[in-house]
Amino acid sequence: MKYLFLLYADESAGPRPGSPELDAQAAAYGRYYQEVSERGLFQSGDPVQPSPSATTVRVRDGLARADAGPFAPGQDQLVGFYVLDCKDNEEAVTYAAKVPAASHGAVEVRPILQM
Repeated sequence: MKYLFLLYADESAGPRPGSPELDAQAAAYGRYYQEVSERGLFQSGDPVQPSPSATTVRVRDGLARADAGPFAPGQDQLVGFYVLDCKDNEEAVTYAAKVPAASHGAVEVRPILQM
């Protein structure tokens, strides 16, 4: 079953470009990608642009409205996603706990509805 992992973190608390902390974070994500790829779990995944680049679209009474910014502003913002093919929720939670964002933010795990 495919699972969507939504990665949340405080964008303002992240390491600065060119810093050793950013290099360490990139290496941690590289190791995670390597593990899930080698196990055949990886389906898709990428970081996303910072939250100010977001546009939230709502349609009410047939009229579309686009608002600048994320759907749910707050301390933690959506910073990336993965789609993994896991055997069950337990395996999905196990791999979500290994995502580097889980150690300083949160990873929301959602089974993808198969249509």
